[in-house]
Amino acid sequence: MHETTSRILSLLALLQVRPRWTGPELAERLSVTTRTIRNDVNRLRELGYPVDAELGSHGSYRLGPGAKLPPLLLDDEEAVAVAVGLRAATGIAGIEESSARALTKLEHVLPHHLRRQVGAVHEATTRAPDNTDTDVEDPTVDPAVLTAVASAIRDTEWLRFDHPGSDVPLVVEPYRLVSWVRRWYLVARDPASGAWRTFRVDRLTLRMATHRRFTPTPLPGGDYTAFVLRDVASTGWSVHARITVHAPADAVLARINPTVGVVEALDASTCVLMTGADSLEMIAVYVGMLGLDFRVTEPPALVEHLRVLAERYARALPDGP
Repeated sequence: MHETTSRILSLLALLQVRPRWTGPELAERLSVTTRTIRNDVNRLRELGYPVDAELGSHGSYRLGPGAKLPPLLLDDEEAVAVAVGLRAATGIAGIEESSARALTKLEHVLPHHLRRQVGAVHEATTRAPDNTDTDVEDPTVDPAVLTAVASAIRDTEWLRFDHPGSDVPLVVEPYRLVSWVRRWYLVARDPASGAWRTFRVDRLTLRMATHRRFTPTPLPGGDYTAFVLRDVASTGWSVHARITVHAPADAVLARINPTVGVVEALDASTCVLMTGADSLEMIAVYVGMLGLDFRVTEPPALVEHLRVLAERYARALPDGP
């Protein structure tokens, strides 16, 4: 009985790691006959596992979808990787609690030696702050909103939602979710005007599902990530700045990612950098890291902030005022 149970668990593990297996392949892996494989598949079905079979010369077995999630069989490396990943899961509202519940369940059934490995990684690791590129608190996204948006993308259905800055609900064709610097962005197209836009998912308030399908239109250029980075650089930040840089446009582009700032040449030795961030402090940091002479004329709040920084840095010098 122990041997049969062990073999059935091994069969279940194989079905979980590959979408399809032929009977001879499974028989060879488990060192049994194809008849034994058929009997073991029937036992799995009796236990509630939905094992589908395709008959014929190219027949195969696969683990089909069921009414509930079946127990997963993980090898040692997979179990440790999942446990470590669950400890690190952040960025979506509510996922910390869900991750903690899943981790508790997993650690409860881990063998002692694996529990020690996971504990060793946790105890030996110090987590640095997630938010290192801005002094603004990271936004959170409701998992239900994220799932609903993803479902509308999958089903090519119009998405309707309220959004800050619009007095009426917006209806768009959703195309892609892009995760960048701990923020989720939706790339969508206005079906009326044909304009492509980027929306922060944490700012969406979904309305009732439309269940209205649309015919997809290709994004010009086809690169959703590049589109998001360019769009955020020009319109998506909380603070935007127009900075005159006393250097050729090519020299500025060599110092920044061209997708997070728009550079326009004024002449052979001067250009304008249009960029942004979620705070004045971060724009000041970015501009300082260019390593080039520049002049800022807008927004006024940034000009004043740089003036305060200039005076502070001057006082920091040995011969400063």
